[in-house]
Amino acid sequence: MDSMGIGESDWLPLIGKATVEDHGDIALPCHPFSRILRKPPEEIAEQICVILSENLHDIAEVSSTSGFVNFRATPSWLSNKLSILLSDSRMGVEADNELTIAVDYSAPNVAKEMHVGHLRSTVIGDSIVRMLEFKGHNVIRENHVGDWGTPFGMLIEHLLDLGEDEAANELGVGDLDSFYKQARAKFISDENFANRSRERVVMLQGGESETLRLWRVLVDESMRYFNEVYSMLGVLLSDEDIKGESSYQELLPEVVERLSASSLLEKSEGAEVVFPGGWINRDGKPLPMIIKKADGGYNYSTTDLACIIDRVERLGCDSFLYVVGTPQKQHFEMIFQVAIQAGFMEERHEAVHVNFGSVLDTDGKVLKSREGEVIKLHDLLKESISRAKKSVNDKNPDLSETEKEEVARLVGIGAVKYADLSTERTKDYVFDWEKMLSFDGNTAPYLQYAYARICSIFRKWGGEEGELNSAKLEFSHKDELKLSRRLVDFSSVVDDSISSFSPHKLCTHLHSIASSFASFYENCQVINVESENETASRLILCLLTARQLNIGLELLGIGSPERM
Repeated sequence: MDSMGIGESDWLPLIGKATVEDHGDIALPCHPFSRILRKPPEEIAEQICVILSENLHDIAEVSSTSGFVNFRATPSWLSNKLSILLSDSRMGVEADNELTIAVDYSAPNVAKEMHVGHLRSTVIGDSIVRMLEFKGHNVIRENHVGDWGTPFGMLIEHLLDLGEDEAANELGVGDLDSFYKQARAKFISDENFANRSRERVVMLQGGESETLRLWRVLVDESMRYFNEVYSMLGVLLSDEDIKGESSYQELLPEVVERLSASSLLEKSEGAEVVFPGGWINRDGKPLPMIIKKADGGYNYSTTDLACIIDRVERLGCDSFLYVVGTPQKQHFEMIFQVAIQAGFMEERHEAVHVNFGSVLDTDGKVLKSREGEVIKLHDLLKESISRAKKSVNDKNPDLSETEKEEVARLVGIGAVKYADLSTERTKDYVFDWEKMLSFDGNTAPYLQYAYARICSIFRKWGGEEGELNSAKLEFSHKDELKLSRRLVDFSSVVDDSISSFSPHKLCTHLHSIASSFASFYENCQVINVESENETASRLILCLLTARQLNIGLELLGIGSPERM
């Protein structure tokens, strides 16, 4: 198009996915070129078609519609691409140059219940970790557990009042909220208990051995329960990934010293603070970031700055991601700004707040129990598995009881995770049991059922996958072509999902694959076709669909049952 006066820098940013699928796969709008060429966009589009048709005839069919140049991949090009994918276990997804990336996610608080608010951080973080690892990066999973601070004085004293065995039992069965509320109630109503709690905080911060042992009991029992939830969710987090607030205590004085040495630290109302610049409070005055409180205690900001020092200097991270709710947006923007100003990280480091919205009930309010309390995540997951088992039993009563239990677990947990991940993460979403467990629509059960159906096709066929390697792909039906076009897009969608930290883009694509397969399966007989090559060709489409669904669901942290 250089001969027309249109350079690559003019057209390349404009080309993208066609908005009308019947017109083509990708499209180039020519309206911006009217000012350059002083011609109507329709005329420009037709002229470009003439130029490109000769050069691209083996790759794409080129046409023009209403000032758009449309490109549709030719059957021969699709056939070649799919043949390449057939021998590629990664489905075209190339590995990147390895980076060391810390992902901070989940982050429950010791002696407090994991609730639906932790669901989004945990499953979004887990999916991002899986995708980054699939791309070849060295990913450091960091579960920034709240295991330090003044509340632990009252929690330890409450543990002593109950007795260690009884306290361990309460925490071990998942009654964390009750344990915390009991301790808090006594702190408010019992002056003696409150004084003991304050003294215990001093002992904890001073490293008194017995106090540290009791603190460890609280942490260990809480983590045992958290691990049960993680196991139910099927996420990658383990004890090795725990990086509690307590881990950074020795670094906190150093944060203060280094901020002071950088001349960033100031006194304000008895506290030591940093004014990042560009932030104001409600009164229009510069907004400080508190580093050390007037009583000598440190703030969350201090710990987060210590995290950055640790991740840059000890772990050698190139990037760090914080999968935390949107309300913390300002906090992280200030943290990242101060970290650069203080030299804790450099401009080359990528620090990203991967924010997300809230989980809402069907009434549009934040999801809560009937009693108005936050819903325990453990209870929610059990409920989902129970509901899924009924659906599985209705759909396939012939499965053994063991199979029903396993499929119900995969479907129930998958449904909860997919409902979260399939929503653009920055938006709120409505938690709807009926919708998320449906075998129709953009749901995990729909994708899982498509995968199981393909497994059933191959069991019926009875051959080996290797027998398909020499087959030639041929297309005799429009639904074969439609499915093929979906399949060749897989790698670009995965890359886009990773670069934007957006699992929902992968979800959307997997649903498009599954729905295209459903149309293909309905209209194209796969087995017992008169032509052996046609059978093999259609089996290849089935096989590639299954592989992409399996890989895609794995990147989302969702299982793929072979029978449903």
